[in-house]
Amino acid sequence: MDRYVLDFAAIGKTDLARAGGKGANLGELCRIPGVAVPAGFCVTTEAYEEFAAKSGEFAALLAELGRVGPGALAEIRAVGGRIRAHLESLAIPAPVAAEIVRAWRRAGAGHAYAVRSSATAEDLPGASFAGQQDTYLNVKGEGELLYHVKRCWASLFTDRAIAYRAKNGFDHGKVRLAVVVQRMVFPEVAGIMFTADPVSGNRRVASIDAAFGLGEALVSGLVSADLYKVRSGRIVKRQVAAKKLAIYPLADGGTEEREVPAGRQREQALPDAAIAELAALGREIEEHFGAPQDIEWARAGGRFYIVQSRPITTLYPLPETAGDAPGVYVSFGHVQMMTDPIRPLGMSIWENTMEAVDNRWVPVAAGGRMYIDITDSLASWLGRKTAPAMYSKSDALIASAIAEVLRRRDFIASLQPRKRAKGGKSYMTKSLAMMAGAVPKLLLQDKIKVPDTEALCAQLVGELRRELARRPGQERLKYIADSFSMGFDAFMEEIGPPVFTAWMASMLIGWLARYWLGEPSPLDELTKSAPGNVSSEMGLVLGDLADVIRPYPAALAYMKTAEDATFLEGLGRVEGGDAIRPAFESFLRKYGMRCPGEIDITRPRWRERPTQLVPAIASHIHSTEPGEHRRKFAQGKADAERAAQELRRRLKRRLAGGMKARVMGRLARTYREFIGLREYPKYLMVSLLDECKKAIMEEAEALAAQGAIEQPEDVFYLTLEELTAAVATGRADKRIIAARREKYAEYEKLKPPRVMTSEGEMFAGSYAPRDLPPGALAGMAVSAGTVEGRARVVTKLEEADLERGDILVAPFTDPGWTPLFVSASGLVTEVGGLMTHGAVVAREYGIPAVVGVDEATEKIHDGDRIRVDGTKGVVEVLH
Repeated sequence: MDRYVLDFAAIGKTDLARAGGKGANLGELCRIPGVAVPAGFCVTTEAYEEFAAKSGEFAALLAELGRVGPGALAEIRAVGGRIRAHLESLAIPAPVAAEIVRAWRRAGAGHAYAVRSSATAEDLPGASFAGQQDTYLNVKGEGELLYHVKRCWASLFTDRAIAYRAKNGFDHGKVRLAVVVQRMVFPEVAGIMFTADPVSGNRRVASIDAAFGLGEALVSGLVSADLYKVRSGRIVKRQVAAKKLAIYPLADGGTEEREVPAGRQREQALPDAAIAELAALGREIEEHFGAPQDIEWARAGGRFYIVQSRPITTLYPLPETAGDAPGVYVSFGHVQMMTDPIRPLGMSIWENTMEAVDNRWVPVAAGGRMYIDITDSLASWLGRKTAPAMYSKSDALIASAIAEVLRRRDFIASLQPRKRAKGGKSYMTKSLAMMAGAVPKLLLQDKIKVPDTEALCAQLVGELRRELARRPGQERLKYIADSFSMGFDAFMEEIGPPVFTAWMASMLIGWLARYWLGEPSPLDELTKSAPGNVSSEMGLVLGDLADVIRPYPAALAYMKTAEDATFLEGLGRVEGGDAIRPAFESFLRKYGMRCPGEIDITRPRWRERPTQLVPAIASHIHSTEPGEHRRKFAQGKADAERAAQELRRRLKRRLAGGMKARVMGRLARTYREFIGLREYPKYLMVSLLDECKKAIMEEAEALAAQGAIEQPEDVFYLTLEELTAAVATGRADKRIIAARREKYAEYEKLKPPRVMTSEGEMFAGSYAPRDLPPGALAGMAVSAGTVEGRARVVTKLEEADLERGDILVAPFTDPGWTPLFVSASGLVTEVGGLMTHGAVVAREYGIPAVVGVDEATEKIHDGDRIRVDGTKGVVEVLH
């Protein structure tokens, strides 16, 4: 073919650079037997480059555009408008125009054509760019064809296309535009088909929109369309819309809107047989491309024509499991209060750890997150009864989402227990056996013995440190893979019974308060300033550090601009540094292994990036008085003691009051003594992870010095097994590292579902509180009280800036977020449950909290004045 034009038959998936996404996909469609594609050709990106090269101003305009951010809409509009006007003023080079006209004559000069943009950053698996450039229909004649080709080239710089590229990180100067010229089909009915349900994500359900006339009316949102959903050849939903308008071609070119006759407006656009035929055709196309497709179709003369197919880019990836047996998966990140993606190294360490603890808990990867396979539980009657309640304490919306799955009776009936390798007892069985003997004794004994968890943690961390230090490179990495989880068994044998006892005591306190007194659970008061909570203690120590820094404003100013690598050394050069540095070093020795998102070993720890702590320290100094954090903690302890005394006093007035008061007193004492210990398992886990990270980074630095990798952090994109092999051979695949880094950036943009099935159907869960005020957001009430204040929406701890009275609004909180709780007057999170970190610490600090508020960080804007009702689970945006 010619240099500037390619026939569809000559194009395939490898021609993206020349034909753009739309052109490459059309070429692939032509190769599928039985799929009718209207004939046409593609004007290549070389033609666009030749056209743009004629301009002496284009490069400067692109440079100006590159300096405009995605949110600067006025600048986008101004610069984009100038670029479009400039391009439309240029003449198409004669050789390019000649080839386009020759191809048009070969295709049939007497026909009408659709002229569509086809960018090299369009219809891609990671970003569709659908609708960002322009399409022109029913184009007739040589002059109109060339004119509309030029308009397509200029539409590469529509306001929406510029903003979309900027938001998704595409360089404006590197995107090229081809143009598809395709013979028009004048259909009776046209529309769009998704081979997977775009709303639920279910890969087994095809979703079809259909309307009269040209599909452009539907694509552009001018008309309502019929909606049909098809599963396994059966129509499972049929929603017929009132189709009042349609777009039809004009005899001389162009299109017009026409009103659909009243008698046809409620007519089903496609008969049932045609719906099933179209769905089957969609499955063939999906199979060819190997991924769910977004397909534009038209029906004329009883035949379906496919005018475009592109990947559906909005679907959350399926779990990476072997086989195609039905399954149900729960987000591990929502349980652990960290919903960001985890890099491959972090993922592989968790896979090894969880398999060692219980081979039924091996996580599966989906969208860079870990999911736990709960198919076994839901395949049994007992599991179906207990699963929602089991997850409700971690994240209430997970419990609701599982309940939604259970209502899919046909799907649940298809679940079968997984075949797994035989081994010892499951972790759950061992835990229940261990606790069954310990809990009665702990609840009934007069003197409560609190385990020395700090000493046990120090012992286990020290043992791991020594084992890693005495092993050479490859051997120490293998030790991490094989033995990292060993400390957990010993630790949980010691701490498991008291933590479980605290949970049992909390349940009994709530139930007895309702039964004996007719009152709500008093746990919010009893939890205040509970002893032994390592996360709360960390917050207090950070407050002490802030008080050391408080008298030295020059030191705080230095810390706000300091570099991590020289942070501590630089303190010696500012006033007060001699006092501050020892205090900071002491804090980092004990808590330097922590950070937000700490379950991912690849996240930078506070000891590596101490500047992460500066915003929390600054907020503490600005929002509290010296020693106020300690006084608040002491006040909370006094409040809890008074609440326990008052509870016993009221019980004594009831029938058998003496016995009831003694029982409640024992339960309250047991709860307060042990509830703080629930933070220690994660504290130990993070401490052990940090020792492993130190060893891993020593090997990574050696690999970087050898040239096997570009920088030490490259190992984060290798699995532990791949890293071990790289240390053994001195070689690592840099292409794999680069590809995974790019994939991780894609995963960061995804919002993970709480629960999903093997079919891709996603379940978010929901709340239905009574008497919800108009416009209010519902969540789970986890810490009682009501507060009004300024919302500070914080998605990254290092960007936090809280002042006295501010309400923290965050996607989640784990122990790394604890420093902010001292400054916050209330808490709202998107993820959480009654016993998760944010809820427990909020109760300890006595601040109202609502968790599980879906999309809270998007629906609440930074600076909004909001009201948080931690008793009812309601958040209102006041103004």
